[in-house]
Amino acid sequence: MAQTRRVERVAALIRREISELLVNGIKDERVSLGMVSVTNVDVAGDLQHCKIFVSIYGSDADREQAMEGLRSASAYVKGELGRRLKMRRTPEVVFHLDRGLERGTAVLGLLNELGRERERRGDVPPGSDQEPISGDEVSGGSDADDRGD
Repeated sequence: MAQTRRVERVAALIRREISELLVNGIKDERVSLGMVSVTNVDVAGDLQHCKIFVSIYGSDADREQAMEGLRSASAYVKGELGRRLKMRRTPEVVFHLDRGLERGTAVLGLLNELGRERERRGDVPPGSDQEPISGDEVSGGSDADDRGD
C-alpha cells in the first residue's frame, strides 16, 4: 500500500513540475502554438516510466505541431525532472494527447442541440424538466399503511 501512495505522490510532483515547465521552461515555439495543459500523469509502479497526458486547445495542425514539440523536448523534460525532483532514477517521459475534454465538449454540444430541437418541435413531455418525485411522495402514505396495521 505504501508503494502506491509513493507512486501517486511522485505523479503529483511530476504533474506540477511539467506544468511549470510548460509555462516557463520549454522554449520550443511549436509547443506555444496551442494552449497546452497537463490532464493526467501515469507513473509505473517501478517509477521507470511516465506517461504524461496533455490537452491542447487549438486547430488540428496546432495540436500536431505542439505534440511534435513536446516529443522533441522529452529529453530536456526528463533532465529537468531529474534536477528538480532529485530522484535516484528519473522515469522515461512519454507525452500522449488526451482528447477527453474535446470529446466531452462535443457530447455536451450535441445534448444541448437535441434539447433545443425537442423544445422547438414541442416534443418535451409536461413535467420532464422538473425534479423527479421521490418514492415516498408517490405512495402518499407511510409504511404503516402499507402493512395493514
